[in-house]
Amino acid sequence: MAEDFDKAYRQWLERQIGEEHGVRRKELLQRGLGHGTIEFLAQIWFPTFGNLDDLHAEWEVRDYHGGYRYIDLAYRPGGAKGAIEIQGYGSHARDLDTRRFKDLCWRHSLLGLDGWTLLHVAYLSIREEPERCRQLVLAFVGRFLSFDPAADGMNWPEEETLRHARRLMVPFSAGELARHLRVTDRHARLILKTLAESNRMEIANDKQRYRTYRLAASVWKTGGASAGSLTQRTAAAIPAEKGQR
Repeated sequence: MAEDFDKAYRQWLERQIGEEHGVRRKELLQRGLGHGTIEFLAQIWFPTFGNLDDLHAEWEVRDYHGGYRYIDLAYRPGGAKGAIEIQGYGSHARDLDTRRFKDLCWRHSLLGLDGWTLLHVAYLSIREEPERCRQLVLAFVGRFLSFDPAADGMNWPEEETLRHARRLMVPFSAGELARHLRVTDRHARLILKTLAESNRMEIANDKQRYRTYRLAASVWKTGGASAGSLTQRTAAAIPAEKGQR
């Protein structure tokens, strides 16, 4: 896996450098990515998806004040706006002064107002909570994937139920799904029963009055969606800390 990542990473970075015409971003790419970003890719993203497709390092955006901001990793399938920021412990917690703290708040606010979905991954989480990091990036990617009901034999409520389960990440009941889909509880139970029988959903808590469901493990692994070449596998984690630009 390490050799596969090294090759994929090298080709991915060289391709971005070769295609970039902007002076600022090109210099950042040639300088090399932060150690935390590389370790996130090597230990969380690549083992989970098997590729670096649709990711762009040091993605340049203009803020509302006319300045330039650089996103650690931009996830842009079909022009979507997903921003992944790797937060090192020392730089983002212990040593954060007032000016930099305010700038960080401005940065996140302006990106949010510009339509970016932000995902913050802490250095300590990469080291100590790899399983949660894997679930987090799966849920993050799930926000940008569209299920193909025609190909998968699903209707719209079933498609939206899987999308909702991927975003939510925690088990939910038929009543909660009914409120989300704006259908009756009985209809929601039928949807969940159908998805469970097709092994797309599974029962998380089999209590008679409060049965809950979650996305089946097989759907996490195969994506259950039209996701191009994305292939989801198991992830491990090694700690890394990102230097400051």
